[in-house]
Amino acid sequence: MNKPEEELTLQLHPRPKQTVSLEIPSDTLESLKKVAASRDMSLEALLRFYIGQGLRQDLAKLFSNRILEATAQVLARHIQSEEEISDILQEIRSQTSP
Repeated sequence: MNKPEEELTLQLHPRPKQTVSLEIPSDTLESLKKVAASRDMSLEALLRFYIGQGLRQDLAKLFSNRILEATAQVLARHIQSEEEISDILQEIRSQTSP
């Protein structure tokens, strides 16, 4: 049986990083600083968090769209009616939307 400390070991794999610069409106920057302070985070950590969160959401949407496209292609090989395929895809979308 694993010791409790073995189960909680976090192993990070460093990834190459690049520095980017971007212009942010001053009022937005001040708001970001306030939010970062309220979360006890650095501004950089908050920005990375927001970017990561948005990126994960967008990648999930892209993956979902690829799955729906593949599903449509498979259905088209087995079902002749475009209307029926559309109805099936719409049903899948409605059951998997947040």
